[in-house]
Amino acid sequence: MQSHRRFNPLTGEWVLVSPHRTQRPWQGQVESVASIGPAHDPNCYLCPGNRRANGEENPDYRTTHVFTNDFSALVPTVGEGAGVGGQDSLYRSQPVSGECRVICFSPRHNLTLAEMTAEETACVIDAWSRQTIELGRVHKWVQLFENKGAAMGCSNSHPHGQVWAGDFLPNEPAKEDRSQRAFFERHQEPLLLACARRELETGDRIVAANQHWVALVPYWAVWPFEVLLLPLMPLRGFAELTGNGREALADILRSILIRYDNLFETSFPYSMGWHGLPSQCAENPHWQLHAHFYPPLLRSATVKKFMVGYELLADPQRDITPEQAAARLREVAGVHYRTRQVPGAPSPIAG
Repeated sequence: MQSHRRFNPLTGEWVLVSPHRTQRPWQGQVESVASIGPAHDPNCYLCPGNRRANGEENPDYRTTHVFTNDFSALVPTVGEGAGVGGQDSLYRSQPVSGECRVICFSPRHNLTLAEMTAEETACVIDAWSRQTIELGRVHKWVQLFENKGAAMGCSNSHPHGQVWAGDFLPNEPAKEDRSQRAFFERHQEPLLLACARRELETGDRIVAANQHWVALVPYWAVWPFEVLLLPLMPLRGFAELTGNGREALADILRSILIRYDNLFETSFPYSMGWHGLPSQCAENPHWQLHAHFYPPLLRSATVKKFMVGYELLADPQRDITPEQAAARLREVAGVHYRTRQVPGAPSPIAG
């Protein structure tokens, strides 16, 4: 119950941990609990056969589907005058180019990753792999991510993720690149592989593990139930992912996300994303492929953590320890709460 700071070796930053603050009363904002929608929503821009906001019609897709984002944050060509207006020692800018895509995980409007089968999850992993490899041929950084739920700013409830690829290395992976490189130079071992092995020895922060992957609440976690997903072997990116590793990844992804939903028996919101070897950087043995999960819920399905005030102006801060969070995630059932039903009753997730 003592306040303390923890160091994040992956970014070189600190986080304040204040376990005693869980006792304070809450009279702030509460989130609404998401309802389960239909298998097909005629008003959804992402459902099969529907017309998108730009007027194009979606194909009648039957599995994971990828298309170019109609409102891309990055575009392939740099417009005239881009990056002009600040090239001195104080104010600088630079032109950037890239492309953005949307990955619809499933044709079903109400089927989240947490409720997909292992085979359906493997289709999403295949899409992640293909997009990373294809876009990585021409772009320096390929960012795969998913924003799930209105609490994380998701504007469309159809389960989907995004791919943003650009000709520059963004801030977060740049920090991770520096830290991983420095650790490797000192120890001749990838930093995140060392973390995975240390966590397996202690077990206090482990959420789930199999032969190829481990999911844990990192020692330096900021978000209440933050999870870091790590390979247990040298693996720099999706291009190096083998068949066994792919199947094990599908298994542990489902384990993480089912536990999230079961924690407060709600469709658990989060932002998640993958960090791997920057494209066209073959001689970088310090990198390890990994995924970050940042869920905002703190006390219940309706109370979330806000990153404001002290967090914005000083250090990030958390109320429960990573060890407490990991224990709670480990202890919840590994079978999704919506599949627990009276024998003979129709499945609550049937199409």
